[in-house]
Amino acid sequence: MEWSWYKKSPPFWETLFGYTLFIVRLPKLYFERLHTQLEELERRSLPAIEQAAARCAECLLNGGVIHVYDTGHLVSRELINRAGGLAAFSPFHFDLQVQNPNPYREAQGVGNHTSPETVRAIVRAALDRSRMAPGDVLIIGSVSGKTPFPVELAIQARERGIYTIALTALDYSARLPSEHESGKRLFEVADLVIDNAAPYGDAMLELEGVEEPFCPASGIGAAAALWAVVAGIVEQMVAAGKPPTIFASINRPDGQQRYQQSLERYKRQGY
Repeated sequence: MEWSWYKKSPPFWETLFGYTLFIVRLPKLYFERLHTQLEELERRSLPAIEQAAARCAECLLNGGVIHVYDTGHLVSRELINRAGGLAAFSPFHFDLQVQNPNPYREAQGVGNHTSPETVRAIVRAALDRSRMAPGDVLIIGSVSGKTPFPVELAIQARERGIYTIALTALDYSARLPSEHESGKRLFEVADLVIDNAAPYGDAMLELEGVEEPFCPASGIGAAAALWAVVAGIVEQMVAAGKPPTIFASINRPDGQQRYQQSLERYKRQGY
């Protein structure tokens, strides 16, 4: 464990209910690590973020749509229908629900594995039923980038002329074996890669007596990276004379009305 942070945040002793407690001020350390994390995100990924913003702005100006797919963490909800966010972001989710429980077969492992052929078929069906079109942008978020569906989604989307932006953790993903039949991870198959700068294993803090590291970095990094992309999109579209539709807070007195007006505006102009 790294203990150099003691010099910045010295521990102290405190007595509570007759017990002497050693206080290490981990909340303060968390913020210190978070600041470092965001600085590293900017150092590594600012060029990719600016490139992503330019491609997304170009997409919207040409009548395209930006789609967001995530494996289940922060990104899948952070950008959608948010005050201060773009109306142009479209969520994309898919799965195959099969209800067929049987304890005997479960014990034998029957039906517990998804073949590469099934992965390809599910992704193909999802894209067929989606509203994606050539020239659109698809943001794919996966911290590990190793699981079959995000990788297959990037491959098939690119084949359809959709520009793919991977949001992943390179230090983490590069050390993991791929579960996709190609042997490739998400960062190896996407058009553009934004590294959220999360460390291997994701967590930022450790403490003696706690078995696993804690406080993951990927969620904050992913959200910060994508809001930076949004800032770039707004800047470039305003420069082109076509300011994008931005949601106001629905909690304001006129919030619901403004939200509906924003939706109608987006329907008319597509950005």
